[in-house]
This record gives sequence, structure tokens and C-alpha cells, in this order.
Amino acid sequence: MLWAMIKKEFLLVGRDRHALIALFVMPAIFILVMSVALKEQFNQEDISFKIEIIDSDKSKESKKFIKKLLKSSAFTLDETEPELRITIPKEYYDLSKKNKKLETVVLGSIKGDLLEVFKAKLLKEVMDFKLKQMSKKIKKTDFQASKAMKKMSLEYEDLFSISYEKQEAIPSSTQQSVPSWIVFGMFFVIIPMSTIFINERKQNTLSRLTTMNVSIFKMTLAKTVPYLVINHIQVWVMLGVGVFIVPLFDTPALEITGSFAAIEVLSFGLSLSAIGLSVLIAVSATSAEQATTIGGISNILLGAIGGVMVPKFIMPESMQNLANISPMSWGLDGFLDIFLKSADVSMVSYSAGLLALFGLIALSVGMMILNYRISRGL
Repeated sequence: MLWAMIKKEFLLVGRDRHALIALFVMPAIFILVMSVALKEQFNQEDISFKIEIIDSDKSKESKKFIKKLLKSSAFTLDETEPELRITIPKEYYDLSKKNKKLETVVLGSIKGDLLEVFKAKLLKEVMDFKLKQMSKKIKKTDFQASKAMKKMSLEYEDLFSISYEKQEAIPSSTQQSVPSWIVFGMFFVIIPMSTIFINERKQNTLSRLTTMNVSIFKMTLAKTVPYLVINHIQVWVMLGVGVFIVPLFDTPALEITGSFAAIEVLSFGLSLSAIGLSVLIAVSATSAEQATTIGGISNILLGAIGGVMVPKFIMPESMQNLANISPMSWGLDGFLDIFLKSADVSMVSYSAGLLALFGLIALSVGMMILNYRISRGL
């Protein structure tokens, strides 16, 4: 009997093409679009600025500086549609002259954070050139000092190193987008589940099953198994999009450095959480439209709070604390541990456990509500 009920659920889900599109195509498109759209925001090393240079000095030194500036991958000469104009004033390289500085005008629309990146990259090139200029000047009087100065490097990796005390790291656009939309997409099982649940309730299918001594537990289990399988397939399809499809659009591929077993364990907990919430909403709603609306709004709110819509690391501290109430946040943190910290099963067991507990509680409450409604003929 149980296997026949599970088979029936698979058949019903397979016939709902719109739901399958929502579960597979929607998150795949989001992963692709968001990974490509945010790749520059998550990787500032690859940012390039289109500049126009006006050389008022016209000296040998200014020409050398311009040549050095354009060797950097951060700057591209574009005299037709430049984003910034850099003017080199007269006698700029005369070290005896004071108050001589590069004049920069923002021509295009550049956000404040990108302007700060531009200033940092320009400062690095200016300081590097000034050091070499000073090295040449003191060479005649102090050769050793000049030699030491010439060896100085302003490359970031030579000047300082950055580590994270709590082993936190900033993900790439792909590492952020793939788990975010996996988590978000899994919670959309509410669409097919609510439609089937409510139709069966209206057609008295569930009531007839109870008269055949089929328990509420078996009914719920029969509906849970197919969606566990669907969510499992969802996870690996979306990971495949990140690994194989996203790189085709000149965006970093997803690198899975953690344990595959950890992905399985976390995915099971996340799936149970999504199914539990979906069952709870489905049995509480009076119509498929109501369940879809409540489920959609709930998913969007949980996603917004949990770091799906806006990455948690750019949220203020108060919002990061609030994010911890969202099961989507627990799942997202677990996936980021796998991708960024090469996590094994033990490292994601806490997140997976929280998700599974949330799902079991939601399923238990859902079964109690379903039993009540069936007994009252609602």
C-alpha cells in the first residue's frame, strides 16, 4: 500500500510540468544570471576602468608614467567613452614642486565602492612610480639606498597578508549564487505539494484512505519521499549548472572542494526542512491559490532575511543576527562551508541537524492539522 501511494505521488508530480519548471528551470536561470551579473562585484581584482589621459606635463617622465599605467590590467585607455579623465599637471614630476597632484574627473556613472577601488589602484601605480623616481634621484649620492628602494614592491601580496580569524572568506559570485538559489528553489516544492494536497482533500481522497486504515503518518510519508528525491536531483542539477554552464559566460566556475558526503547530508536536512514547511502550509490553506501565495511570500521573506537575496557578509550586524532565524540561512551557511572551507560531514552536521529538526517539527504540526481537518471533514 505504501509503495503504491508513493508511486501515485511520483505520477502526480510528473504530470505537473509548471511545477517542475519552477523547481528546476527557475533556480538554474537565477544561478546563471546572478553569477554573471555579480562577478565583478565579488572579484575586485578583475575590475578595469576606462580612462582618458590628458598630459599637460608632456615630459619624458609623464610619458613613462602613462605607459606604466596602461600596462596595468586595472586601466584601459578609451578616448571615446571614458569613465574617468586623469590630467597630469605641468611639472608634476619635479620633486621640488609642492601641491602638484593628478586631477581626476568622473565622467561616467561610477558607484562609491568602485570609486574607492579606482583610487586604491591609482594610488598603487603613482606610489610605485614615485619610488622609482626617488631611487634614480638619490642614486648619485647613496647607491645602496637607491638599490634598496628599487627593490621595494607595492604589490598587495608583498606588503601584507589577510586571514580570517573565524575562517570566514568572501565567496565568488558563483559560490554565492549557486547555494543561494539551490536553497531558494528547494523551498518551492510548496507549489506542487499544495496543489496535490488540496485537490485530494476536496475530492475526499484523504478521507477515503483513512477509512482504509491508512494512517496520517503513512499519507505524509508517501508525499515526502518523492519530494526528497526531487530535491536531491535539484541539488546536483544546480551544482552542474555552476560547474559546467556558468564558465561558458566568462564567469568563475563553481569549485567543489568539500566532501560530497557533506553535500548529501546537508541536502537531506535542507530538503526535509523545505518539505516540512511546505506540508504545514499546504494542510493549513483552504485553496491551492492561498497556499501558493502564502508559500511564495514565505519563501521570499525567508530568502531576504537568510542571505539569499542579499549576501549576509554585506548586511549590517543586526541583520546578520536576524538571518539566523531563517532555515534558508542555515542551509546557505552549510553550502558555503563546503565550497569555501572544504567542509566534511562533521562540519555541516550542525546546520543539517537544525534543518532536519525544523522539518520534523513542521511535519509533526502539519500531520496534527491534517488529522484534525480530515476528522472534521474540512
